Amino acid sequence: MSDGKNMDIRLFVTDLDGTLLPTGKDVPQGNIDAVRRAVAAGVTVTIATGRMYRAALPVAQALGVDVPIITYNGALIKSVSGEVYDENYVPEDVVRDLIDFAHEHDWYVQTYSDDELYFAEHTEKAIAYERAQVLEGHTVGWDGLKAHTEKVAKVLVISDNGDQTNERIEIINKAFQGRAKAVRSNPEYAEVVYPGVSKASALKKLAAKLGIPIEHVMAIGDANNDLLMLQAAGHSVAMGNALPEVKAACEFTVGNCLDGGFAEAIERFVLHERS
Repeated sequence: MSDGKNMDIRLFVTDLDGTLLPTGKDVPQGNIDAVRRAVAAGVTVTIATGRMYRAALPVAQALGVDVPIITYNGALIKSVSGEVYDENYVPEDVVRDLIDFAHEHDWYVQTYSDDELYFAEHTEKAIAYERAQVLEGHTVGWDGLKAHTEKVAKVLVISDNGDQTNERIEIINKAFQGRAKAVRSNPEYAEVVYPGVSKASALKKLAAKLGIPIEHVMAIGDANNDLLMLQAAGHSVAMGNALPEVKAACEFTVGNCLDGGFAEAIERFVLHERS
C-alpha cells in the first residue's frame, strides 16, 4: 500500500458528522487551520453530507471557503454563495407515498422541502434533531407534510436503534424499488433519496465540473452512507472511529474525529507534512 507521499490531491471531499465535526456545527480550530493550509496550496476542499444545505452552510462558512458543497447525501450541490451546480429531487407523488407509508407504519418521518424542515409532530426525535443540527423546523401535521412536496431532496425516517433502522431500510427499498432509495447515515437515520443519488454520484459530477481527474480526488468519511463516495474517489481515508466496513474499503486510516484525524489526513496526504 502507498504511504501517500507521492499523491497529487487537487480535490479533498469530507463528510461532516464524525469526520470533520465531533458534534453540532462547531469546527475544531485544528481542522479549520488544516483546510486553510490546503486551500492556500491550491487544493479545493469541500463537504459531502447528508445534512440539508442550510445546516451545512455554517460549517462551510467557518472553513472560509466558497466552493460547491454536496448536501442531502448528494441530491443538491450548491456553492456557499448560492450557485446551484446540480439538484435531484424526489418526485412529489413519491414523497406523498413515502409520507403515507411512514404514517401507516407509525414511523417518525421528516421531510425537507425547498431547504426547509417539516415534521408532523414536534416529538422528542424532532427536538433532538433540531438541537443536533442547530436549526428549527415546522410542525405541520401529516396532511401538512403532504402539502410540502416540492423540491424535496430527501425524506428522513428516524428509528430508535440501528437494528430498527436496518429493518426499515430493507422494507422501504422493497416497497419503493425504482422510485426511491434508502441508505443509513447513522445508527438511527434512514435517508430516502431519488434512485441513483449518492455522495458518490455527486462527487463524480463535481470533479467533472471542476475539471479534476478522479485520480486526483481524495474522500474521507466514517459511515455507511460514505462508502460509495470513498470507493468512487481516486483515494480514500477512513476515520479511526469509522465502521469496520468503511475501514476495510479505504486505502488509509487516520485518528479518531475527537483526536484530530481529519487534520492528520490533510497533513499526511494533501500537504505531505508528516513522515
